[in-house]
Amino acid sequence: MAEDLTPKQKEIKEKFTKARGYWSEEAWGQLLRLDPDFFDAYRAYSSKPWLQGVLPPKIKEFVYIAIDVACTHLNAPGTHVHIKNALGYGATKEEIMEVFELASVLGIHTLNMAVPILVEELKAAGKPALPEALTPKQKEIKEKFTKARGYWSEEAWGQLLRLAPDFFDAYRVYSSKPWLQGVLPPKIKEFVYIAIDVSCTHLHAVGTRQHIKNALGYGATAEEIMEVFELASVLGIHTLNMAVPILVEEFKAAGKPVL
Repeated sequence: MAEDLTPKQKEIKEKFTKARGYWSEEAWGQLLRLDPDFFDAYRAYSSKPWLQGVLPPKIKEFVYIAIDVACTHLNAPGTHVHIKNALGYGATKEEIMEVFELASVLGIHTLNMAVPILVEELKAAGKPALPEALTPKQKEIKEKFTKARGYWSEEAWGQLLRLAPDFFDAYRVYSSKPWLQGVLPPKIKEFVYIAIDVSCTHLHAVGTRQHIKNALGYGATAEEIMEVFELASVLGIHTLNMAVPILVEEFKAAGKPVL
């Protein structure tokens, strides 16, 4: 309902639409009306990678999709918006499905966090330490993972491989599918991993370091990686996307309409 906007609100909406390439009344309409100055500050903040950035618009939208579909967030309204935007920039269903698949591996960080603690506590309890040498089976699994995924991280995977080789091998098959059959360039795959790891709902330093290293190996620049960080950093605005409609509903229910 653009006709009910003040001249100032209309100007802010126009600036947002021009900079970000879209408008979502569902996401932004109520916030714009309730606090136009705050929304304008968000507009300037979130628009920086769009006005000065180096990544193509489609890839920017892939970053947004990744942080929205990550299991630490699962934001359906944002996913709708950014899939629509990505399609407008020429994305294919194969590319978007691959973003989903790459983001879905986030659950393995349960093991990245928990296994080292288990090993420490086993050691503290006087239980046998993990053997240094790999068995022939474990060596084969490690080689298959390295070939499919393009890297090996002893910090991330070494203890898991020794403690649960069959489970790790199943993860290898699962996580390697987008690498063996996918359509996105390796550098872009790594950007998806970086985005979900640096997201404020996850903040996984071990994975962030590894995937930055991988991305650099695939030719990524500091400017590109910084832009992934910047794009992911706007996730905090979803506080308002969730809370403002509830505020409006509750004030209306109390007989105190705010819009």
